[in-house]
Amino acid sequence: MKYEEPLFRPPAEAGSLIFQVAYGCPHNRCRFCGMYKTVRYRLRNRAEVLAEIAGAGKARPDTRRVFLADGDVMALPSNLLGEYLEAINAAFPHLARINLYANGSSIALKSEEELRRLRALRLHTLYVGLESGSQNILDVFSKSESVEEMIAAVRRAQALGFRCSVMILIGLGGRSFRREHIAATIHALNRMQPKLLSALRFISLPGLPLPEHYLPVTEFEAVEELRRIIAGLELEHTVFRADHASNPIPLDGRFPADRERLLAELEADLASGRLDQNGPGSIPMFL
Repeated sequence: MKYEEPLFRPPAEAGSLIFQVAYGCPHNRCRFCGMYKTVRYRLRNRAEVLAEIAGAGKARPDTRRVFLADGDVMALPSNLLGEYLEAINAAFPHLARINLYANGSSIALKSEEELRRLRALRLHTLYVGLESGSQNILDVFSKSESVEEMIAAVRRAQALGFRCSVMILIGLGGRSFRREHIAATIHALNRMQPKLLSALRFISLPGLPLPEHYLPVTEFEAVEELRRIIAGLELEHTVFRADHASNPIPLDGRFPADRERLLAELEADLASGRLDQNGPGSIPMFL
């Protein structure tokens, strides 16, 4: 397999075969994300991708899960994305699912007919970054997405059989917009009803300047914020994870069955005295 670094994939895709069909992110302006800031966005050569898929099919015919990189692969033209999905289906007889990053805007640009075709070709999980339910906060961080468009896109995709994995960033609102971030994120997620929900803690990356007058939350405040969000969620059938390295406390469970257990674990940690109330706590080794 040929990859151009940096290459990113969600934690859940650790066991998937990855095909890099584009380089970088077509948006790449978000001030909270440093993933592709060193990469000029461009599509990979079509013939090269198809040849790599065919070769991987001979070398790894038992592959069941495939992830398409890089950022927002759903933004590819529908005919090109469909061609790649058809090639993957043909190459791997035991294929179960194909997953990728998607934005609300790229989902919205696909017609219902196009989405149904992609789903029929085993496109399964769409990883969508909500980050915050507050449009004000998203605008401050230059995310080129509308909260309402993301809510509508997730609901539309899931109604057509896709599974959406939605990500939120704990602490993104800083101290000034904590209440707004919590309340708006709860409201957006309850309307979305995502099949999968991941919570990561926002940590400022070197080289990405914070908005003016931004005050990061402490480790204690981040955990308290997550507790408040979980307490407000009314999700009917959602797998929840907060097990990324950025999280002070690894959590996982299902809504609604495990909500009270998750709250009890967070409350115990808040009362333990172990959390930093003056700073961010331990910074993950990947930063």
